[in-house]
Amino acid sequence: MLDLKGYGPELLDGAVVTIELAFLSLALALTLGLIGASSKLSGNRVAKAIATFYTTVVRGIPDLVMMLLFYYGGQVTVNMLSDWIWEAYEIDFFFQFDPFISGVVTIGLIFGAYMTETFRGAFLAVETGQIEAARAYGFTRWHTFRRIMFPQMLRHALPGIGNNWQVLLKTTALVSIIGLTDMVRVAEEAAKAERMPFHFFIPVAAVYLILTAGSELFIKWLNKRANVGVVQGG
Repeated sequence: MLDLKGYGPELLDGAVVTIELAFLSLALALTLGLIGASSKLSGNRVAKAIATFYTTVVRGIPDLVMMLLFYYGGQVTVNMLSDWIWEAYEIDFFFQFDPFISGVVTIGLIFGAYMTETFRGAFLAVETGQIEAARAYGFTRWHTFRRIMFPQMLRHALPGIGNNWQVLLKTTALVSIIGLTDMVRVAEEAAKAERMPFHFFIPVAAVYLILTAGSELFIKWLNKRANVGVVQGG
């Protein structure tokens, strides 16, 4: 990366933070998506209700509002709890919310709701006859999931996962508002100091474009691999 008035190294460090944030958020979102989809498709009414409440609430609140609620609202709640514990038991307790962890958790929660619907639709796309055949052959639930459901579900889910990942990657820019020194925050501070917004934000836009374009190529390759032996359009 170019020197950029001396801000080049900071922007590079910010880009690394952005990439780490994106991949950790994706891991959390995929985990929550699988749990949420399994809960929605299960016969357990409580689990289904919790998963439905989760996806309805999270998808209905803007990402920016969710970020602010979790970071600032969470810190206020912890402070109130800390004061109550001190008054009731004289135990000194304090927890400071970390912007990076807060960003990972918030983005993971947001996209976990979208992944839930992606995985739910993918599970429903798997033919029930194959699942019944696996049970007839004596497959356990775990073996049925691992050998029959998951490979086919993944093929149906990959386009949705890819779309969610592309949006998630760009959503990482929101963490700059809670004080995390990602490349957007560095560019914003540099642009204000030097009064040269295009000089700093165009490289940031280029980095995001490279990441999303590279991701798109990788997702296409994954789709091709997942559909080997599958007749398309038939």
